[in-house]
Amino acid sequence: MGWLQRDEALARDSYYAATAPAGPACPVLRGTVDADVCIVGGGLAGLSAALDLAQAGRRVVLLEARRLGHGASGRNGGQALHGLACEQDTVETQLGKAQARQVWDMSIEALDLLGERIARHDIACDWQPGYLLLADSARKGQTLARWADRMETVYDYPLARIGPAALPQWIASPRFHSGVHDGRSGHLHPLKYLRGLARAALAAGVQVFEYSPALGVADGSTGAQVHAAQGRVRAQQVLLAGNAHLQALGPALAPGLAPRIMPVGTFVACSQPLDPALASRLIPSRSAVCDTNFVVDYFRLTADHRLLFGGGVSYSTHTPRGLKDRLRRRMQATFPQLGRLEVAHLWGGFVDITMSRAPDFGRLGGNVYYLQGFSGHGLALTGLAGRLAAQAILGDASRFDTFARLKHRPFPGGRALRTPALVLAMAWYRLRDILG
Repeated sequence: MGWLQRDEALARDSYYAATAPAGPACPVLRGTVDADVCIVGGGLAGLSAALDLAQAGRRVVLLEARRLGHGASGRNGGQALHGLACEQDTVETQLGKAQARQVWDMSIEALDLLGERIARHDIACDWQPGYLLLADSARKGQTLARWADRMETVYDYPLARIGPAALPQWIASPRFHSGVHDGRSGHLHPLKYLRGLARAALAAGVQVFEYSPALGVADGSTGAQVHAAQGRVRAQQVLLAGNAHLQALGPALAPGLAPRIMPVGTFVACSQPLDPALASRLIPSRSAVCDTNFVVDYFRLTADHRLLFGGGVSYSTHTPRGLKDRLRRRMQATFPQLGRLEVAHLWGGFVDITMSRAPDFGRLGGNVYYLQGFSGHGLALTGLAGRLAAQAILGDASRFDTFARLKHRPFPGGRALRTPALVLAMAWYRLRDILG
């Protein structure tokens, strides 16, 4: 069974799917449709671009291979955070400090855009501000404090320092030594947000076709054609925003892009509802939480007082054995006071990572744009990425090109060996986390 089939199975027990209102139902593409822009991918990046383009008066057609939000956009951990998946020094090395600052500021703009869209389109998605980044040892705490000092000095981004004595006021867990708090980042129910954004795009005039996977793109001097199983879209410009799922069709859609990303499985467990008072004692601010390890644990409380916990990762595309028990043990180690905890939902999916963990935006020919490589850090950034792509399509590519200047190398080993090589590399990083 290939990773796409495993991805289908991983989606079945999603807490988000069980608790979100039904999304809009959209038809299958049949026949030929004309548009100014055709967008491939019905996640947050594609919907964001579609909304902005339609509001600018463009005729937009969006093709989604399954249902809107079927991929990572509708299944992620729900944490909307500052920055990129890579460290800022990765961006500084490639672009210099001035443009690295622009990239950072755009990541903060992505948070603002998320809030603006929630308010403007009246999207009920359980938004909760606050983010705790926690170190599990004194040495890691010192490193985290130095990073926070630099972000405040170089990037003018204030973060509240939390020392060991104050930490119990923020989290009732024995695992952590110290941390920082960001009041601007936060968390939400991603599928509720995505379906609200989809309704806004439809209201703006976007034509959306579900169960209509793009099978090929023909780019010409006067426009492009996107071919699906039962139809095609003739458009002046195309945006590929399929992220990890684009790789499955990469040889047909974008053969040059597939080697630069890898599908990585990530998994989330969600408990039965907790007593509300107990839940508030665990994380009094109800902030999203993440540790500073390379292979991270991340968790948060939901609006209905469940503990949602992500921590299992597969770099081989296979689901780890005993995953439910493993995540339950991680939850109990984080909060021993929970006792025997029942896992009500367990699901997962695949994100697209790049070698550097920096996002990969660019062009294929004159009429085809692409967005990929959010590397598990895309809940907020995908919205801003869609806006940048829309601005580029409308004629102002200055901000899009800042990201496009980031260079990306293919994963080593070719199609046969790059997955085993990545598995070995991640085993080394896990050992580093364990040894501190």
